[in-house]
Amino acid sequence: MALNLRRWFVPAIFVALLPVTARAQGTLADYQNAVKFLPGNLYRHFFPAQVQAHWVGKSDRFWYLRRNPRGNLFILVDASANTTGPAFDQARLAQGLARAAHRPVQAEHLPFFNFRYTKNEKGIQFNFNNAGWTCSLSTYECTQKGEFAELLHRSPYSSPTSPRGRGPEAYENISPNGQWAAFIRDYNLYVRYVPTGTVVQLTHNGKPGDDYATSPPGLRTLVPQHRTNGDHVRAPPAVLWSPDWTRLIAYRLDSRSAGRYSSIQFVPPGRLRPIAYNYVYPLPGEILPKAYPVIFDVQTGKRIGVKTPPLQIYPEGYPQRFEWLNNDHAFYIYESRGEKYFALREVDAKTGVQRTIHQENAEPYPYIDPGETMFRWVDGHREFLWTSEQSGWNQLYLYDTATGKLIDRVTQGDWVVRQIVSVDQRTHQVFFLAGGVDPKMDPYYTQLYRVNFDGTGMKLLTPGNANHTASVSPDGKYIVDNYSTPSVPGESVLQRVSDGSVVRVLERTDVTWLKQQGWVPPISFQGLAADGKTKLYGVIVRPTHFDPAKKYPILENIYTGPQGFFAPKTFGAALRLQSMAEPGFVVVMLDGRGTTGRSRAFHDFSYHNMGNVFIDHVDMIKQMAAKYPWMDITRVGIYG
Repeated sequence: MALNLRRWFVPAIFVALLPVTARAQGTLADYQNAVKFLPGNLYRHFFPAQVQAHWVGKSDRFWYLRRNPRGNLFILVDASANTTGPAFDQARLAQGLARAAHRPVQAEHLPFFNFRYTKNEKGIQFNFNNAGWTCSLSTYECTQKGEFAELLHRSPYSSPTSPRGRGPEAYENISPNGQWAAFIRDYNLYVRYVPTGTVVQLTHNGKPGDDYATSPPGLRTLVPQHRTNGDHVRAPPAVLWSPDWTRLIAYRLDSRSAGRYSSIQFVPPGRLRPIAYNYVYPLPGEILPKAYPVIFDVQTGKRIGVKTPPLQIYPEGYPQRFEWLNNDHAFYIYESRGEKYFALREVDAKTGVQRTIHQENAEPYPYIDPGETMFRWVDGHREFLWTSEQSGWNQLYLYDTATGKLIDRVTQGDWVVRQIVSVDQRTHQVFFLAGGVDPKMDPYYTQLYRVNFDGTGMKLLTPGNANHTASVSPDGKYIVDNYSTPSVPGESVLQRVSDGSVVRVLERTDVTWLKQQGWVPPISFQGLAADGKTKLYGVIVRPTHFDPAKKYPILENIYTGPQGFFAPKTFGAALRLQSMAEPGFVVVMLDGRGTTGRSRAFHDFSYHNMGNVFIDHVDMIKQMAAKYPWMDITRVGIYG
């Protein structure tokens, strides 16, 4: 399992008023065009080529979901045979599911987007209507059974903002075998043995603000449940079941001293008076909630505390995520407050004793960036890959699990590893996405590479001056490559790893509708930062009625948070800016110093310097306007 430790933040909204002397922008027709490009309307006509390959077992076959104006189609591809066809008969499945569920089901609008084949591939399993379903591919009879948790794509610690159904079971966390159900009652954790209904109370000392298997509820939870604070909020328990379902990991959460925040709902539905919500949300420097991880034996009720100091958690967040290595051992990655120190820790489930496998201190840099830190077990957990910026660039390293010692530096150079895609255990090779390897390309564009664990034999697998994302077959023989640029519509292709040859084009981005609207391609722009030497990159989006003889006010979509970079690098992402351009603006977006995706020195510009990161944006917009006279530098607004 690869872990990416990026922590997302909610962006602030910036508003700049145009000078009062500026004329109003846009006609009624312009605004009607803008509505066409809003995401909900745009994606009824425009379908970017973006194949998400779901490999079937360890085979060279995969399925993906094709979206088109008529609906959704599940496609099955056999890479080695170079064949493609329906993953199953959608019309017959719709009929069988409709009979079993007693509700209408449309063949091209099936009520799920993800499924798995049964072990013998004679049926499929999926989640629908808050339950798991199995449908035979011979008779197309469908039966309801349990819930296929691995299809839900949510964290094992997630607490949905709304229940998955009605009744007590909606707030339960069911073990993968369906035998046990964990739930919370009166701030304590319980488990129920499903076959008999026997209930075991695992904890007894929970109380408000010091309870078990919960997360501090935020507005997304409080408002729908009409709770003005965190008391009596209902949610499935945040627990993680062991592979054999005999143990679970939970935690006691003490938020009594944590900083709190108040928000006002000024116009609540059906009420005249505003409602005030008070919830745990510490501000910088305030006390954070403390989590005490605990392991339980669900059959005996035995409780084993993990021998660690309390773990601090962030607003509306969760403690460091635990994952099971096997039935007796779990691990988690510890992050200190301020990201000054990271540690990979292993926990003995029988004793609660933990050991540090690997640790990294921030020095000589101000902090360790969670978004740049990735991790993957290899060789049956005997080794692991870890990315680090210790050289000044995010690179891959291989460590020994037993000793924690460095085995090899897998990659090196003045470029950035962006994602661990796949590991071939047999050949001891790793597939990864990287940016900036080719100095002639936009350093934010990613391409797929393969390298041996010892750092030799690094090879580019997806050439082409574009942004690439890729999926690799289990045997490492085939790649599904999605590529595009902000101005060039892309393709999804199936290609061989051995020689890079294309087996077939899976999907092409159709821009017919866009051209009918008068769409003009965005312009990718390269300039310099305020220091006069650091290269910066951005994109310029023009309205469909663009006339180079006219002057257009400038709008910048801006967010300078140090946890990411934001200027679009794909065709679909750039198109999201189009609706703001339609009323008669030129929309720009760029990444200045202080954001991620580049060197450590580039990133650290924003550390304790957030008030000064806008200088690069001012200089870049001036450079854009100097090159393109249709940009009116006297009228500039920002939003984000």
